[in-house]
Amino acid sequence: MELYELTLKQTIEKIRSGEVKPSELMQTAIDRIQTVEPKVDALNQTEFDAAMAKAKGLDEKATKGEGGVLAGVPYILKDNMCTEGLKTTCSSKILGNFVPPYDATVVEKLKNQGAVLVAKANMDEFAMGSSTENSAFKKTHNPFDLSRVPGGSSGGSAAAVAAQMVPFALGSDTGGSIRQPAAYCGVVGLKPTYGRVSRYGLIAFGSSLDQIGPLTKTVEDAGIVLNAISGYDAKDSTSLNEAAPDFTKDINRDIKGLKIGVPREYFGEGLSREAKAGIEKAIETFKGLGAVVEETSLPTFDYALSAYYIISSAEAASNLSRFDGVKYGYRAEKFDDIIDLYKQTRTEGFGAEVKRRIMLGNYVLSSGYYDAYYLKALKVRTLIKNDVDRLFEKYDVILSPTAPSVAFKAGEKEDPMAMYLIDIYTVPINLCGLPAVSIPCGVGEGGMPLGMQLIGKPLDEATILRAGNNFEKARGAFALPRL
Repeated sequence: MELYELTLKQTIEKIRSGEVKPSELMQTAIDRIQTVEPKVDALNQTEFDAAMAKAKGLDEKATKGEGGVLAGVPYILKDNMCTEGLKTTCSSKILGNFVPPYDATVVEKLKNQGAVLVAKANMDEFAMGSSTENSAFKKTHNPFDLSRVPGGSSGGSAAAVAAQMVPFALGSDTGGSIRQPAAYCGVVGLKPTYGRVSRYGLIAFGSSLDQIGPLTKTVEDAGIVLNAISGYDAKDSTSLNEAAPDFTKDINRDIKGLKIGVPREYFGEGLSREAKAGIEKAIETFKGLGAVVEETSLPTFDYALSAYYIISSAEAASNLSRFDGVKYGYRAEKFDDIIDLYKQTRTEGFGAEVKRRIMLGNYVLSSGYYDAYYLKALKVRTLIKNDVDRLFEKYDVILSPTAPSVAFKAGEKEDPMAMYLIDIYTVPINLCGLPAVSIPCGVGEGGMPLGMQLIGKPLDEATILRAGNNFEKARGAFALPRL
């Protein structure tokens, strides 16, 4: 087995035993990136020299058990999280040369645990998209089939892990942006409970929906990363002041008697035959492991997508108003006055999808439409949350598909509505602030991966990780592509 094929857990064990030095591991990661990145186009920028210098500085510490749990492990970061002295662009022209003066809290936490940042990943501009085709810089390809998309908006992070550039990457999830690309790329993607992981330093899309989480090769690896990045942060007003448990402590305990609900609404029109078959097979696996699986109902499911796009666009319009060409970022060269400066900067700096959502957001927040759209969407959000709460009175975990089908071909979905419908299974979770994990559960058309979503109660990431780990062990490791 090549070093780049190791899981995060195996990587940590080899470093601690002294079998592999952090500098050797970093060189392997750099070589791997240089080999596969020209095919995948997953990265916006690399930090090879600085990463190697840090890895060499950890060579002695790591073997002594010093330097942190992740000492010497290379990782990749979605390009919407601030990194001191290193560009953070959100894959947008408007932030093309923005260099933050501070690190996001998750970056700080990973530094404290010894992880070494090696690159920043491509994404849909300002996290608005489901295919990583909306980047201002490049289109990322799916490592399983380079003619297909990797999903989005964390497509660069998911593709980097699937291409085995690094053992783990971080993404952000506003309506499925970790889980959906994880499903498309055959990796594990975890969206934690809203507030479990600090959003300080994450450039906001939808402030009441965004959450940072890991993309990894295995479920246990996701738990290891979550251990490193969780915890209260006074710099984030939405951070939960709750002690984070060890998410790997009981991950190998069996799931006999675990109650799993499967909402019938997730199996309506739009779900591909192969995706449905993959979930049905997964259900049989869970039953074989001793779990109790029952069909149930989520009556407000059909309203979730509409409510999500109203709320997220309204929040995006508000958050992106700060990018005006005055304080930082891109500024138009030709303008007549201050109003024209704003107009020209935003016209030239934002891409089509970002403009679409800003306009939609401003529309639903405008006088005369606020009550009819935005306020109504907030009420629907409450109804969905109430329905989900009732489900969790009976069940420990909710099971569903992650996406309606396997990854589609690049350029196939030009209609924005067709693209938005891809998020139909993931957006209810963000509206409710719940934890959810996507796990590979089979293959579909062209040998492409299929994803299964496990949804948990608030702050109960441990249960969905335990259920997912049991499933993963029963079904066997999912084979990643050989590029």
